[in-house]
Amino acid sequence: MNTRLLRILIGTCRNRKLIQIFGFVQDFSLLVHAISFLPLFRLMPDLSPLLVSLRLAATTVLVLLVVAVPFAYGLALSKHRLKPIIESLVSLPIALPPTVLGFYFLYVFGRGNAVGAWLANTLDIQFVFSFTGLVLGSVVYGLPFMVQPVKNGFESIPLEVLENAILDGATRSQVFLRVAVPIARRSLLTGSALAFVHSLGEFGVVMMIGGNIAGETRTASIALYDAVQGLDYSTAHIYAALLLGAALLSALPAFRWWQQE
Repeated sequence: MNTRLLRILIGTCRNRKLIQIFGFVQDFSLLVHAISFLPLFRLMPDLSPLLVSLRLAATTVLVLLVVAVPFAYGLALSKHRLKPIIESLVSLPIALPPTVLGFYFLYVFGRGNAVGAWLANTLDIQFVFSFTGLVLGSVVYGLPFMVQPVKNGFESIPLEVLENAILDGATRSQVFLRVAVPIARRSLLTGSALAFVHSLGEFGVVMMIGGNIAGETRTASIALYDAVQGLDYSTAHIYAALLLGAALLSALPAFRWWQQE
């Protein structure tokens, strides 16, 4: 991951609000881990699925900031005739059932396929039933939630602004990092919040790719599903409330800052 690009993308937001938001998410994860040792909360179900969900959502957003933001910028400036097709492909996860994406992910990266076997035997990389695979699947499935708002933000920038920056001697990368990204920071924040909340509650892709491995791929949504399947509705209520609270607490700071801007 290009950490320098990530620091620049986050640092362009005034008062480093994105850093505060992701710091808030990390603090929330630590809080959940800490209170699980209190006597009162020992009566609650296992909280590790919520920690896995928070970790997955935060990692997905960080990867999307590095990958999806430059892609959205290039897409916004592109005049290529294939642009509508590319936009359709990017938006496809919104329309596709998540199990379809998960099935093809299993087919391509499973050990029974040449690609999956080569990755496992040559590079010792296994995407199926691993947290790394969850991140990859979540990034692909969450791509439109980051790309669409960010692309709209870049498209709203007058071309004269970018052209004047080039005339003043700025390189194309400097125009992107120091002109376009700061102007479109609202869109970056919106896309980050949407991608985070979406990844936090994702079920279909997570179930197909990661299975149900405790502490690694068992997310809160899967734990909720298991509780319902076992007719343990009291536990299901707790997991549902935790997911709802985590989503609200994660999205609220972002949209509050967006309104203040």
